Amino acid sequence: MAELPSMSPTGWFQIAWSADITERAVVPLHYFGRDLVAFRKADGSVSVLDAHCQHLGANLAHGGCVVEDGIQCPFHGWVWDGEGRNVRIPYEKRPNRGRRVRSYPVTEANDSIYIWHDATGTAPQWQVPDGRAVLGNHVASRNYYEFTEECRTRFERVKVHPQVIAENAVDPHHFRFVHRTAISPRVLHETRDEVTWSAKVGFGERWADGVDRRDDTINTIEIYWSGVGFSFTGEHLREGVRIISVCATPVDDTRSDIFAGYWISDESNDDFAERLAVAKLALPDDIRIWEHQRYMERPALAPSEAAGYDALRSWAKGFYPEPAGHGL
Repeated sequence: MAELPSMSPTGWFQIAWSADITERAVVPLHYFGRDLVAFRKADGSVSVLDAHCQHLGANLAHGGCVVEDGIQCPFHGWVWDGEGRNVRIPYEKRPNRGRRVRSYPVTEANDSIYIWHDATGTAPQWQVPDGRAVLGNHVASRNYYEFTEECRTRFERVKVHPQVIAENAVDPHHFRFVHRTAISPRVLHETRDEVTWSAKVGFGERWADGVDRRDDTINTIEIYWSGVGFSFTGEHLREGVRIISVCATPVDDTRSDIFAGYWISDESNDDFAERLAVAKLALPDDIRIWEHQRYMERPALAPSEAAGYDALRSWAKGFYPEPAGHGL
């Protein structure tokens, strides 16, 4: 039986929307098979730690509170700072400097909160991208409606590996059958390095010749992946531009949470609600496939698909610190 790649990939992974962690909030999380606690410190920044206090194992996310110097355990009041160091024991003169709670590098960007995950404990090797800036000037130069609650969604405990979602970047033919486009889109160009994978894809007869006209972006999608957990796409339609983020974070050895965000360009006299509703239609169709899909280590690819899949899977191997097939 073919096994999924490791569910402990290296990279930046979304664990919340910025709006989810309000001033001095303490939020329980569970990712990468571990109980975590996220909290917004007194200075406004967010920290993420393993959830259990190193004193007697209480879960900091359930009853813990933010104090001036960190998060205070609900059991005996021990305080741990954002780096996981014990900084105060209320009934002792000195903290316990010999014990630490595991901490995770955190970046807040794109109205989102990301943690750096590396099974070997290596420090971040790249920065979280600016989702607008990486999609080209025709996307970055627009004004967008406010990123309100209805613009951000989370699909919990989906039976999918983040790499399976990334493979959509090289799968133009699924658009005809999953998303009901008239013809398969054309991949106009692709670029990649050790960290990123980007492509421009054209839809409809306008792009049937497969020729990339660099300054023409109508009916195209710019796709940008940073590792296997972070993706932003910029879609340029005649009615305007929409940005969609799809960021999947492993929960355990078979399931991921999928965070999907939607930024709609502010065009004059248009219907924001209708354009947002249309933008949100596609992802649930994909999820229905992924929930019941079996990962094929050696898929029976058609000639027009093989090169793309082989290249993406080769690229993705760079994010696994252990051989494919190992779990958390």
